[in-house]
Amino acid sequence: MDFITIDFETANSYRNSACEIGLTFVKESQIVETKSWLIRPKINQFDPMNVSIHGITAADVWEQPRFDQLWKSDLKDLLENQFLIAHNASFDFSVLRKTLDHYNLPYPDLSYSCSYLFAKKIWTEMPRYDLKTLCNQNEIYFRHHRAGSDADATAQLAIKGFEKMNVTCQKTFSEKLEITVGKLFKGGYIPSTNHKKTKRKRTY
Repeated sequence: MDFITIDFETANSYRNSACEIGLTFVKESQIVETKSWLIRPKINQFDPMNVSIHGITAADVWEQPRFDQLWKSDLKDLLENQFLIAHNASFDFSVLRKTLDHYNLPYPDLSYSCSYLFAKKIWTEMPRYDLKTLCNQNEIYFRHHRAGSDADATAQLAIKGFEKMNVTCQKTFSEKLEITVGKLFKGGYIPSTNHKKTKRKRTY
């Protein structure tokens, strides 16, 4: 199973204020690399609440690239035509879309899903399905709310879950976990949902 896990941290409550991105690359169900980048938002304003969560400040990103620069130099080529997983993907892919919109950048073509959704199928009767609770249950230790560490923890969690359910490819992923794979494409997106929900095509 090949996939990339993705995690964003934001400077404030606006979804276009990405200040850090983390990516973990998985090939044949093995983690091969984790990368993270600090990002300078176009409006470099950090809310104290966000800083208290991730510890990143305006000073930390002052000399870092803006998202549009990073997208063109690195991120687009890494993510195009890949299968991505995020924990609470509705947040992370909203950040990706809103930040791309903010810089008038077209969406890439990629597929994605949410480990928060499929964890409920794998680990039943958990009290909560947040990343920290699931990782504690599975003895995965990480520095929460830093993008690289969260992406790596999500990858470890997904690998354990896929092994448990004998998920080996996107086809068995969708069938065994009862998840509809989401899509991001030029002009819109389709969210990842469980099979009980109706797919909806969304555009700008």
